[in-house]
Amino acid sequence: MGRVTGFLDFGRKDAGHLPVGQRLAAWAEFGVPLPEPELREQGARCMDCGIPWCHAMGCPVANLIPEWNDLMYKGEWREALLRLEMTNNLPEVTGRVCPAPCEASCTLSINSAPVTIRQIELAIVERGWAEGWIVPRPARRATGRTVAVIGSGPAGLSAAQQLARAGHAVTVFERSARPGGLLRYGIPDFKLEKRVIDRRIRQMEAEGVRFECGVEVGEDISARYLQRTYDTVLLALGAGEPRDLAVPGRELDGVHFALDFLSRSNRFVAGEAGRDGLVDAKDRRVLVIGGGDTGSDCVGTANRQGAVRVSQVEILPRPRMWTEPWNPSWPYWPAIMRTTSSHEEGCERDWGIEAVRLEGRGGRVERGVFRRVEWRSDAPDGPARMAAVPGSEFTLEADLVLLAMGFLHVRHGRLLEDLSAEYDARGNLHTDARGLTSVRGVWAAGDAGTGASLVVRAIFQGREAAQAIDETLSG
Repeated sequence: MGRVTGFLDFGRKDAGHLPVGQRLAAWAEFGVPLPEPELREQGARCMDCGIPWCHAMGCPVANLIPEWNDLMYKGEWREALLRLEMTNNLPEVTGRVCPAPCEASCTLSINSAPVTIRQIELAIVERGWAEGWIVPRPARRATGRTVAVIGSGPAGLSAAQQLARAGHAVTVFERSARPGGLLRYGIPDFKLEKRVIDRRIRQMEAEGVRFECGVEVGEDISARYLQRTYDTVLLALGAGEPRDLAVPGRELDGVHFALDFLSRSNRFVAGEAGRDGLVDAKDRRVLVIGGGDTGSDCVGTANRQGAVRVSQVEILPRPRMWTEPWNPSWPYWPAIMRTTSSHEEGCERDWGIEAVRLEGRGGRVERGVFRRVEWRSDAPDGPARMAAVPGSEFTLEADLVLLAMGFLHVRHGRLLEDLSAEYDARGNLHTDARGLTSVRGVWAAGDAGTGASLVVRAIFQGREAAQAIDETLSG
């Protein structure tokens, strides 16, 4: 490493944020990056550790993190970008929205603050775009083989780019008006501006990837047509079946799945739909049921739309508070209390809460009835079981209820029915170790085969599926 004492000489320093009032007035990203001298100091903190756990365990795409940390510290930005592009097709996305399990696994996290890996990753790729170093890399020769990719989320985009660069003719089918999948329609602009996606799409088009948007495969075109027209098919459909809330009153107006709320908002912000298409939180009391990232995105979106109050409840117990900079579960992801920037903008939160019923008048929701639950285990290492706390029922007033309780599995629509695809025990597409489904010539990548997971894992699985398809098509 260029500075072997860097982790002793410099402390961790994170990027800043615009003030809450300023960022709530707009939909744009609000991060304030560190100046280059301070960023290079952060790169210098990367240790010459014997085993780079960030790379070996923490990063699902196996980014060469110590290498590009050191190169950035030395000011060799272009070389750092080359290392970054070797493993990740969408570093501008993961640099913004990945929860950074690499930082939890950083060797410094044993007893100190980890390297700001995600911040450095984002700085490298944005430097590459600004300097014009990121350019189309079309294949040197065409193989004459054709691939249809169904879905343009992170798995589909990564696979499509890898396959096109291998010389195959790739067509990506997307049912929405523009490519990007959940990157475009599920993640709010204040976390991921859509110009970031458009920039990468233009590069992919210049590399030969063809995008067919507004096409519902299985309805507009058939599975038989795909199999007849293309040499192979990759299903990158995501885990689109949301977990529902089975309580009385679920049918009331004003109760929506979180993704429906977020996608409508994103379409409005992008100018694809008018205000009449919104699930609008303006002047409403918003209740988010579910405590994950999607729930946090609902909180930030509702506040920007002008909600009068935002509350969030979670059925799991409150995580333990942790104020130290190091990871108590190193090198594993710690189960600790996390407060996102959206929560800081205004949100009342509670844990160990179960919905009993939703109530309203005139067919519209007005409140929710809840009770507290405890999680108990019969053995120290046994599974925890939920038990209601007697006499703990209470009411929360709400005009808009958003269900952000995760996703069950891939949607079992007509396309998969016509393919006669097999599912695993959880309802995901059944695949072998390489991603091949039970249908000859049909592969799966990302959440469609694994269930809902991280963007960075979807990128890795898209790349892995692309490599397996390329090897198969190339004999």
